[in-house]
Amino acid sequence: MAERHEIAVRNNPDASRYEASVDGELAGFAFYRLVPEQVVFVHTEVQDGYEGQGVGGALARAALDDVRRQGKMVTPVCEFIAGYISRHPDYVDLVDAEYRDQVLPRP
Repeated sequence: MAERHEIAVRNNPDASRYEASVDGELAGFAFYRLVPEQVVFVHTEVQDGYEGQGVGGALARAALDDVRRQGKMVTPVCEFIAGYISRHPDYVDLVDAEYRDQVLPRP
């Protein structure tokens, strides 16, 4: 059985990114820009060696949950975040109406 590692995600506002770490090592990040009442996700990256281990999903989920707690909207310029929202429609309500059609699941 494969060993499971704890994925921790934190917001690093000084770097304008959410960071995911595994066993204390940086494993991925999601860069954002802040605009009034919105978080614009511009790029997400998972470090080599951490792909396929759930890091990207944990990162997206934690970042979107944090945005929800802040009462802000999301503009998912980043394809990874947009794709995550499309696969998890419970986050569609966070997406700015102007961009919502880009993330709605297709029949």
